Amino acid sequence: MTTDTLVVDVSRDWLFACDVQQRFMRGSDAAIGTFDYNARCRQVHSLGGDCYDFAPLSEKRLALTIGDASGHGLAAALMIANVQSSLRTAASFVGDDVAAALDAVNRQVHASSLANQYATLFHGIFDGSTRTLRYVNAGHISPMIIRPDGSMICLETCGAPIGMFPSSNYEERAVQLNPGDMILACTDGVIEAADPAGEEWGVEGLQRAAIACGAKHADEVVNAIFSSMDEFTRERQTDDATVAVLQVQ
Repeated sequence: MTTDTLVVDVSRDWLFACDVQQRFMRGSDAAIGTFDYNARCRQVHSLGGDCYDFAPLSEKRLALTIGDASGHGLAAALMIANVQSSLRTAASFVGDDVAAALDAVNRQVHASSLANQYATLFHGIFDGSTRTLRYVNAGHISPMIIRPDGSMICLETCGAPIGMFPSSNYEERAVQLNPGDMILACTDGVIEAADPAGEEWGVEGLQRAAIACGAKHADEVVNAIFSSMDEFTRERQTDDATVAVLQVQ
């Protein structure tokens, strides 16, 4: 095998892996009854450690997930794929018990990962019939609920990152939502995005961009956030960046 052939094979495998990872991220755009959702993941090198997932459970119920593996590139992509597949398997056994699901995922991922690998993960189930969100935040950047009046609630950590320890106590929490509320989640590549001088966009920049969208559809909010972030950074991206939005109707 020549060097040129090897390079072509590696490039083909990389593109295939990128395609598989994108297919893992389900349901990026939909409006179902009392909610409207959208997400976008932009990896630095096409293949990376961020993920999102929207999984309709019934006509009015939706599981939503966002995660971020430590590291970059192929190693991070393999880690987050392990987390995603483990979560889907666990959910098929424990159903709506989000705490039990993350406990099972943590044990599986810790047993099959290197000692320095872990992933932050937010996983919740939104019930459109009652407009309630039950969730567990495993060390992830706190998603926000933004009210129509501009007030905010942070969905703070209630468990260690996935794979960091062999066992962790994951606590389920719940929050009541109302029409017009927005659930906004992101990975650290969004809030740590920096301009050429090194100043970070921060949570404040993200909040301003989201609030300025008002009552727009979820896809418009996601696009506006990325546009605002790119304007601030002069389109410089040094980390994987993911934004997920659910609008309550």
